[in-house]
Amino acid sequence: MPKLTQTRLQELLHYDSNTGVFIRKINGLGYKKGDKAGYINSTGYVQIKVNNIRYFGHRLAWLYVYGYFPEYGIDHRDRVPWHNWISNLREASCQCNARNTGNHITNTSGVKGVCWKKRDEKWSAYIMVFGKDKHLGLYKDFTEAVCARLAGEQCLNWSGCDSSSPAYRYVRRYIQQNG
Repeated sequence: MPKLTQTRLQELLHYDSNTGVFIRKINGLGYKKGDKAGYINSTGYVQIKVNNIRYFGHRLAWLYVYGYFPEYGIDHRDRVPWHNWISNLREASCQCNARNTGNHITNTSGVKGVCWKKRDEKWSAYIMVFGKDKHLGLYKDFTEAVCARLAGEQCLNWSGCDSSSPAYRYVRRYIQQNG
């Protein structure tokens, strides 16, 4: 079977880049022209069959708009796997994609890698490296602890993942509000 191209995809489906929805342009087995294409699978991702091959909707959206499948992965900026509008998608390494996760349920600071240490009465900053927590210091000031976490991310060359980093977003907001 020939490789799916942007041209062929655009012949078969219409993609609305604002909603992330694909609509069938032709009739086929089990569907007709005008039908919404795909379904949400058990992990929350949209899957669409094209030429009898299943594709993830976010990968088809990328091909539809940019003309190629990314070498690595595609990350959903808002972390919702069925939100496939193009402005919500970005090319990302597997590592960056894996880092774009929400805070753990026990996180009370709102910033991943920063927590209050009651015993020390200070904020602790840490980062996970190769499956182990690396301590980045204790700080009286919450903002200093967040900055330490962000510095840790940058030392590990997590650039490109900045926009999904709670530490980055906090520091950016802090600078905007405080100059």
